[in-house]
Amino acid sequence: MLALVQIATRSQAGLVLHVSKLGDNSDGLTWATAFHTLQQGLDAIPDDRGGHRIEVRPDTYVEANLFPSHKGAAGAYNELVGDFDGSLGSGAHGWVMIDSGDPAKGFKSWDWWGPIRASDKHWPNGNNKETFSSIIWDRWTLRHLYTAGGDAGFFWDLTNRSGEGFTVVVEDCVGTGRAFGGGVVYPTVRPGEPSRFTHCYLLALDWVGDTAAVLLGGWEQVMPAEPHVVFEDCTMVHPDNAVAISYASHCARARFIRCRMIVLNFTQPEMGGKSTGILCTEGHSATGKLHVDLEDCTLAGYSLMTPGKAAGALSYTTKGKVRAYVQFRQDLPAGFERVGLWPADLFREMAPPATPSVARGGSGR
Repeated sequence: MLALVQIATRSQAGLVLHVSKLGDNSDGLTWATAFHTLQQGLDAIPDDRGGHRIEVRPDTYVEANLFPSHKGAAGAYNELVGDFDGSLGSGAHGWVMIDSGDPAKGFKSWDWWGPIRASDKHWPNGNNKETFSSIIWDRWTLRHLYTAGGDAGFFWDLTNRSGEGFTVVVEDCVGTGRAFGGGVVYPTVRPGEPSRFTHCYLLALDWVGDTAAVLLGGWEQVMPAEPHVVFEDCTMVHPDNAVAISYASHCARARFIRCRMIVLNFTQPEMGGKSTGILCTEGHSATGKLHVDLEDCTLAGYSLMTPGKAAGALSYTTKGKVRAYVQFRQDLPAGFERVGLWPADLFREMAPPATPSVARGGSGR
């Protein structure tokens, strides 16, 4: 079993800041003096020593392209936390909703536009006036947040800092977007310190091109022995695939523990349709390879892998009970238990959790 370092997020006594629309927007040091926006809280992080925390009152924050002023530190992650149950003193309950859409016109499906800032000036369309790397979010923990309205959810692209070490932790969150619900692209592995998504719901809405509930990308030319990202007790929903390798990735590796992957595309190829598979390696670069370690997971979709030669870029291991519900003519390789009858319990998981209190456990949504 892969040994993972226990990530300490608060080993030094850092600054605690507050965000609430009810504050007076002065210094953020108390709920009464809270900042009105998430970006103000992120701007106020004073240094890169780590251990700082931003507490957010449940509400809707219409913001996009968020980034902190400083990274966290090894053993002292910074935190962005929604006060979902009022235990932090905000006086409210529920989700902290980060809506990156247009408040008058709705969903803003525009490249490089979402809750986590990243951009590339070489990209032909969208928010491309400058290049910005998500690496500034290194060693942050995000908890009890819900993202919507933009191109991606909880998704970090290292852009011009690709190939460096990077770790982010996402817990009890909902990530939705046009292209990606979540993911991390182009770091190199930090041994014992992967990025982690735990008790998360990840949904993407598009099915054309580089899109997935979870998009992964690594920078190593040889498959690393440890994962770039670990997903535990997560639900992934997508029109066409649950997990995909990014088009520019080299070798990417991820581990999935007690996860649910729900793909809605069961189209018939003889009618002109196409499915890229639950685990997608379509359109990868010549050096692109995807390895997934699956433990006690349940998958559903037309086929397990991308049809044809593209499937050669995928490798996997299975542990425990790994079940798959696929179209009756599709084969399953060794290690997968075929589900013959409609998995009603799985498809109940398609809806996002109504509140953070039911984000855990994978049922009762």
